Amino acid sequence: MAMACSLSITAQMNTPKPVKYPETRKDATVDTYFDTPVADPYRWLEDDRSAETAAWVKAENEVTFNYLAQIPFRESIRARMEKLWNYERISAPFKEGSYTYYYKNNGLQNQSVLYRKDKNGTEEVFLDPNTFSKDGTTSLANVSFSKKGELAAYMISEGGSDWGKVILMDALTKKPLETLENIKFSGLAWRGSEGLYYSTYDKPDGSLLSAKTDEHKLRFHKLGTAQKDDAVIFGNSQKRRYVGGYLTEDERYLIITAANSTSGRELYLQDLSQPNSPIITIADNFDTDSRIIDNDGTTLYIATNYKAPNNRVVTVDAAKPQQANWKNFIAETDNVLNAGTGGGYIFAEYMKDAVSVVKQYDFKGKLIRDIELPGIGTAAGFDGKKAEKTLYYSFTNYVTPGTVYSFDPKSGKSAVYQKPKVDFNGDNYVSKQVFYTSKDGTKVPMIITYRKDLKLDGKNPTMLYAYGGFNQSITPAFSIGNAVWLENGGIYAVANLRGGGEYGKKWHDAGTKLQKQNVFDDFIAAAQYLSQNNYTSKDYLAIRGGSNGGLLVGAVMTQHPELFKVALPAVGVMDMLRYHTFTSGAGWAYDYGTSADSKEMFNYIKGYSPLHTIKKGVSYPATFVTTGDHDDRVVPAHSFKFAATLQENQAGPAPVLIRIAVNAGHGAGKSVKQTIDELSDLQAFTLFNMGVTPSVK
Repeated sequence: MAMACSLSITAQMNTPKPVKYPETRKDATVDTYFDTPVADPYRWLEDDRSAETAAWVKAENEVTFNYLAQIPFRESIRARMEKLWNYERISAPFKEGSYTYYYKNNGLQNQSVLYRKDKNGTEEVFLDPNTFSKDGTTSLANVSFSKKGELAAYMISEGGSDWGKVILMDALTKKPLETLENIKFSGLAWRGSEGLYYSTYDKPDGSLLSAKTDEHKLRFHKLGTAQKDDAVIFGNSQKRRYVGGYLTEDERYLIITAANSTSGRELYLQDLSQPNSPIITIADNFDTDSRIIDNDGTTLYIATNYKAPNNRVVTVDAAKPQQANWKNFIAETDNVLNAGTGGGYIFAEYMKDAVSVVKQYDFKGKLIRDIELPGIGTAAGFDGKKAEKTLYYSFTNYVTPGTVYSFDPKSGKSAVYQKPKVDFNGDNYVSKQVFYTSKDGTKVPMIITYRKDLKLDGKNPTMLYAYGGFNQSITPAFSIGNAVWLENGGIYAVANLRGGGEYGKKWHDAGTKLQKQNVFDDFIAAAQYLSQNNYTSKDYLAIRGGSNGGLLVGAVMTQHPELFKVALPAVGVMDMLRYHTFTSGAGWAYDYGTSADSKEMFNYIKGYSPLHTIKKGVSYPATFVTTGDHDDRVVPAHSFKFAATLQENQAGPAPVLIRIAVNAGHGAGKSVKQTIDELSDLQAFTLFNMGVTPSVK
């Protein structure tokens, strides 16, 4: 494949017309926290159902899209993005009953289609979410089959909302049977052909998109009965914000998890082989995270960080499953463990400096082998039913499109199952890991990817991405958006900040509550490293992040606006004083704390809250805020108020725009067209404000 043409630095050509922002009304709203008054003049933008908010959204989008229309190479980037995106994707197969199922996308389909083959190899469409809505914004969120494969349940999300519907169907005839309404944050677990377990909240008063939801309940729906009669299995007397339920493969045990935050959960067990058996407590506190990954008769296999910050696997008898009786099965190591099962084996997937290492064990604890992976990157999978003779896993990194491999657990041999045909040659790029020093001396890893022929002269457009929260690990993965950026001479850097899960619970905790500034300091140090080592400089550096990463970008750009040319906060948590009052936001308190906790916590949070740290008279980077009008996880009011405040106070000439996607939520289920359009606009805005014109292929 031919290399893309080089970038040209043409700052004098990239001079847009001055931006005239919509008038945004201010009111006199003031909240008092521990005797400290805090003005919130754009509080009215929190009302997602008001005509005034809708008019503001329309006006802001008009300004944004008029600005984007001035960028001469915007359409060329979008065309290249679409062309590169147009390749067939096929998932790993999985067996249910007498059928083999798999997902497939022909390239530009808005949603992937679920196909199946019978024993004769005859293929048919099982579920096509592209038929669910005209614009492709209704997505397939979850599919679950009964043990024999004769029944199925699938969840749909409309407009990207976390709220959805569950349709129960006869899997053999594909005939719909029943529909369950108003389901949120739910797994789907069949119990034989009798019915299924699911989780949801009572429908809130007020806006379904922003009203608080904090009492999750596990219910059981018996096929053929009314949803209003569904029994509450857990959550009536125990108020929990997140409750989940799943069954062991043999359907003997119901496993229940319960939590009040995104970290730390209780664990319960019910023996379904005994009529009216009680729910037994395994772990009765929120100090650690544990999950049952399998059972062998009454022996339970539990993956846990109890007395093991980097995780371990333990065994225990189901008759006395409490933590005091746990026995080590796979001991904790220096690397973070994620364990799963398939084909009658246990697979220990380790993360070593944010890349994968995989070991295979039998159910007696014997190490069978270290699995040879295709390269340095991210491997995921190795899961399946105990009787499966062939397992599957995926492998990817920043320059290798996701490839599916088959794996023989007996011999340990891997073979390519499905390799995508992408018009991108990873051999032309280098992706290397470096370690830099943060403000307090902590070593932080970062992977930097760029074209091999690039000169490190400090003038390369660079996208610095990170997340830094909720124990989430950012591991190497290929994306078309990044491929287009790299083709056009851009550098893509990903920093693995504290607050994430790359080095276990201690690494996570080091970026939470009163230590949250560590996350921002790690990100700032990453930016400084890139400039000091001539990858880029402040005139060519963009920072990007979404959700908690949007908070990261908002906090850092207000603390050190002089370090960056462009800021790209997506669906960010920008109002840290009120985040816990919306939808399920209160569940994020493990990471953030709340403004109601104490005066100390209030002052600390206010000190970095992006909305509250914007100052008048400061020149902030060119800012492109993105959100969705149906985001009911991080409600769009966060982005609305941040953008309005930044527009009001921006002193320099750099634009402050907000792009509000219609019929889009927090990100999951977004249509291919929506994704391509948004990524293209993001890259066009970034290069335009750097004064760089790409010679797009």
